[in-house]
Amino acid sequence: MAQFRFTSGLLLAGAVALSGTSGARAQDAYKIGMSAGLTGYAATVDRAWRDGVEVAIAAVNAAGGVDGRKLELVVEDNRSEPQEAVTAYRKMLSSDKVQVFASGCVSAGNFAAAPLVVRAETPMVLCSILPQQPDHVKWAFTTIPQPRFEVETRLEYIQKKTQIKKIGVLHDPSPYANAQKAAAEKEAKDYGLEIVGVEQYKTDDADLSVQIQKMYAAGARALIKIGLGGTTLTAAKNIKQLDLDMIMLTSLEDIAVFRPVAEVLGDKFFFVASPSQVYDEIESSPLKTEIGKFLTPWRAKYKDRDPNWAGRGWDAVMLIAAAAGKAKSVEGPKVRDALESMDNFQGTTGIYHMSATNHQGITENPLLLATITGGQVKVVK
Repeated sequence: MAQFRFTSGLLLAGAVALSGTSGARAQDAYKIGMSAGLTGYAATVDRAWRDGVEVAIAAVNAAGGVDGRKLELVVEDNRSEPQEAVTAYRKMLSSDKVQVFASGCVSAGNFAAAPLVVRAETPMVLCSILPQQPDHVKWAFTTIPQPRFEVETRLEYIQKKTQIKKIGVLHDPSPYANAQKAAAEKEAKDYGLEIVGVEQYKTDDADLSVQIQKMYAAGARALIKIGLGGTTLTAAKNIKQLDLDMIMLTSLEDIAVFRPVAEVLGDKFFFVASPSQVYDEIESSPLKTEIGKFLTPWRAKYKDRDPNWAGRGWDAVMLIAAAAGKAKSVEGPKVRDALESMDNFQGTTGIYHMSATNHQGITENPLLLATITGGQVKVVK
């Protein structure tokens, strides 16, 4: 393991040093493409991801760009649909001539477009889990922690802080949600818990009471809810309307989505939080320092808007810029190889340990369990 830590501060300083190249090359932008669900069920997170990417690009460009080039972002809305993502990727590769991708959180769309990216030898840093095929993974890197970390954070709370022994799992059909579901099914027994029901829902479902009642009747007193969007509030309202003695623990999401849920369920509602979402409550550390570097321009532009997904977008750009700077090239294969060498890279969520055998990056669980009390986000101790 490398005995040093990359940070965005060092990267930005390096960007200035790398900017002293020929005037002709400095005129050519380094094009970053993004397929994102700016509409549809993933809109909340993917809009934040895009905005975080834009803030990071502005910071890198203000420091002189990378290898004498300014970064330029090309964004296509995939409407949170896999086939739309394929169309978006194809357009960006053929018409826009993008050289690297920093794409959003629609895993199925990134999977579907992966063959195009591989053929074009274009690396992508994602806000989603990695594709399943090894030849596709070769060109893909992700800023998200392993899906099981979200599950383990919740299972640990149930084990250590409650008397609950039976739980239910409610999930959407996305690849990321299925990865979490599989982790819950595999690991629940290690925490002394029994899963008495696993139910799936559609992202546009307006009522989840049938699935919830079924799990409650089987003895579940904690609901592990996995998935994004308005269904979290739907589930909360169903639990309240049915007057069930059940707590709900949900996945990472924008805090704005959680506030009305907390109003419905009160102290029966918990959620997984990233360090940036509870910045004021974490101790001084290199992680907090890095989050602060991102939050300064983020808050200047977006005030108190949730920083989680945007912070990961920031990380994606900083990883790309560091790799291009290290490679002294924006050629796809060279940047890909350099991304594999981004070991001990401090991001806003955790430390990335990229390697030839690990494109997941974050290998230690950085996530926390939180709740909202009196309108304030609090870490559950």
